[in-house]
Amino acid sequence: MENVQKKSYALPIAVMFALFFMIAFVTNFAGSMGVIVKNQFGASDALSQLGTLANFIAYAFMGVPAGIILKRKGYKFTSLLAVTVGFIGVGIQFLSGYVAPHVAFGVYVSGAFVAGFSMCLLNIVVNPMLNTLGGGGNRGNQLIQLGGSCNSIGGTIAPILLGYLIGGSVENAKVGDAAPAMIIAMAIFALAFVIIALTSIPEPHMETAEEKAARLSGNVKKDKYGPMSFRHFVLGALAIFFYVGIEVGIPNMSNLYMSNLDWVGPAIAGTVVGFYWLMMMCGRLIGSAIGGKVSSKTMLTTVSLLAIAFVMCLMFIPATVKVTVPFTEYTLPLNMIFMVLCGLCTSVMWGGIFNLAAEGLGKYTPAASGIFMALVCGGGIIPALQGWLADSVGYLSSYWLIVACLLYLLYYALVGCKNVNKDIPTE
Repeated sequence: MENVQKKSYALPIAVMFALFFMIAFVTNFAGSMGVIVKNQFGASDALSQLGTLANFIAYAFMGVPAGIILKRKGYKFTSLLAVTVGFIGVGIQFLSGYVAPHVAFGVYVSGAFVAGFSMCLLNIVVNPMLNTLGGGGNRGNQLIQLGGSCNSIGGTIAPILLGYLIGGSVENAKVGDAAPAMIIAMAIFALAFVIIALTSIPEPHMETAEEKAARLSGNVKKDKYGPMSFRHFVLGALAIFFYVGIEVGIPNMSNLYMSNLDWVGPAIAGTVVGFYWLMMMCGRLIGSAIGGKVSSKTMLTTVSLLAIAFVMCLMFIPATVKVTVPFTEYTLPLNMIFMVLCGLCTSVMWGGIFNLAAEGLGKYTPAASGIFMALVCGGGIIPALQGWLADSVGYLSSYWLIVACLLYLLYYALVGCKNVNKDIPTE
């Protein structure tokens, strides 16, 4: 770790930031497509989240294998594999707009599932890499937060772009309308492949020649410990499950809610959701600025409390209370302002949870990252459950599920993050 801190890794860090951008652009694109899916295919609110579910459920299948790939093949190979799979996944989604109507929905969901494998691989690269290059601790958290700002830029662009591609008529929205956005995504993946292929990336966690030889010969000494031996990691992995569901569920359900209000519509709804991700970028920039001074525990506690307050305002302020968007003629429900403000809170949660859960894991960090990625499937499961609740009790009441998830994050920040297994050797 000391050697990593002494060297300058500006270019590898820049590459990791670029990959952060891709994660959000493709993921948020799948979430925003729910509006199109609901109208073109006559889906319920729950089924409209099937693309998001497919995208995130891929993490459950790929999380642990991705950790093995990272350990055996290294960061560069894993990154190249990820962008290649991402190109294929978005390509399949692109084709769904041009196939027979009776198979289009299945093709779209399949593409989202394949793209999810890519997002899992990218996530498993960028987080431990930035944490390592930052030397762990507060500095590692600071780099993750700064990289997360790039993530937010991609997240901001995706819903705004898709909203304006749909236009003002949600009833006529088709998957083919989103083709320009998918072409952009594929072009970015292709460019990322070239840049990564030409960039020298350090491999601090790749298995050594001795480790590889021992593995191939079957003489690997089985370690009686692993990431799951650490209580704070187990609870942190569960916190990641709930967090990603919170991050995705808040804007996804708000997008459906606003798109179905005649006086708002999909274009404005997409823009408002884009501002949620913009607030995440602002929050991550603030987090990166103070990350070296404020502990992850304090940061996670504060934003969890604020998020609970904002979501309660979102739920209980009547939809009839409207505000006018400055310098425009458009009006919005006041409660959606609090949805946007939630982005400031969710912005720093990932870095804080990852930093707290990975603290003290040492050699178990790569395997821990794989488990983390498997639990990211919460980003598909929680919104799907929220969609089911929306069908049953309404859009706003469905946010009680988000409140419950936020309460768990508060518990983790206050109690669950303490490492009670410091006696386990990690070198």
